[in-house]
Amino acid sequence: MMTIRPLGRAFGRLTLALGAALAYPAWAVNDLAGGPKVNQLDLHPPASAIAHDMQWLHNFMLIVCLVIFFAVFGVMFYSIIKHRKSKGARAANFHESTTVEIAWTVVPFIIVILMALPATRVVVAMKDTSAADLTVKATGYQWKWGYDYLNGEGAGIGFLSTLDSSQREASDAGKPTGDDYLFRVDNPLVVPVNRKIRIITTANDVIHAWGVPSLGVKQDALPGFVRDTWFKAEKEGDFYGQCFELCGKEHAYMPIHVKVLSQPAYSAWVGERKKEMAAKADDPNKVWDLAALQARGEQVYTANCQVCHQANGKGGNGVKPLDAAAVVLDADKTKQIHVLLNGQNNGAMPAWKQLSDTELAAVITFTKNHWSNATGQLVQPTEVAAARK
Repeated sequence: MMTIRPLGRAFGRLTLALGAALAYPAWAVNDLAGGPKVNQLDLHPPASAIAHDMQWLHNFMLIVCLVIFFAVFGVMFYSIIKHRKSKGARAANFHESTTVEIAWTVVPFIIVILMALPATRVVVAMKDTSAADLTVKATGYQWKWGYDYLNGEGAGIGFLSTLDSSQREASDAGKPTGDDYLFRVDNPLVVPVNRKIRIITTANDVIHAWGVPSLGVKQDALPGFVRDTWFKAEKEGDFYGQCFELCGKEHAYMPIHVKVLSQPAYSAWVGERKKEMAAKADDPNKVWDLAALQARGEQVYTANCQVCHQANGKGGNGVKPLDAAAVVLDADKTKQIHVLLNGQNNGAMPAWKQLSDTELAAVITFTKNHWSNATGQLVQPTEVAAARK
């Protein structure tokens, strides 16, 4: 007894320790409306007719598969138990049964037809991109999305959509924050409710994939090719997706945010966006002074570069620093211009040709004259334009 009691107490302490270790921690986030839920098992709540059809089709196929599963295994286990040798059952000796041959040909054929008809209807509807109210081109970049409104209200608007810098900082620090962790972007795709939106997908570098589960849409974005898909949101709100193709080391930081507005609110957004674009329009031949270029470059850096190179320019996680970097300090300005235009290290540093000549000149000037860098060098937009040729 004297030896059993200590062992019992030790076993009890071990059980408590294991229980505490295996206990589920309190969730730090809640369900994200229009995005994933905590402990989600089902598809995202549908917000478009296609998404409703996809959810119904998923449930229908699941029921058919379950019926087949229980029917097949039910017959198998019934036969095993009912006709087991211990009960004196004797195996029948027959072959080439016409009835069996017809049954296992006709029944699967009927099942396949019953499954194919609704599936074909949904797939055909998903591919019908005609008569769109609004056409947007979504271009995948490592690692962000570019949106260009091609037709419909808002045509001519274009911008980049990048992971919010605070989200990347939280990820680097290992401290997830907010229900929209790694889904928050600086510029969401804005569309009107109850309008057919055609999305044309392509990519600038590697294969990406644009998709939003709640809207029932997903399409690959291939370099050198264009694909298209569509959605029609039935309600206003925010809906989230991600790049669905493993596109490189920053794949996890390439979210999609679609903001669906009422028609009046969307028209107001279009008006404001076009005013902003007109105010930012640059004369490519303008000669800038150092202070103005640095101020403009800081805005470009914050919006596009800071997410990887950090606000202090030190980089990290495999990203090279810009502070005291040889290419930044080099007197030959064309070296840094070519890096931004063409990228380097097999895409680890992506190309930034999508930025204007003024934006590239500004951000290069900013990096050459910020942090410990004090080169006094200035890059004009005309120099970037010459390097593009």
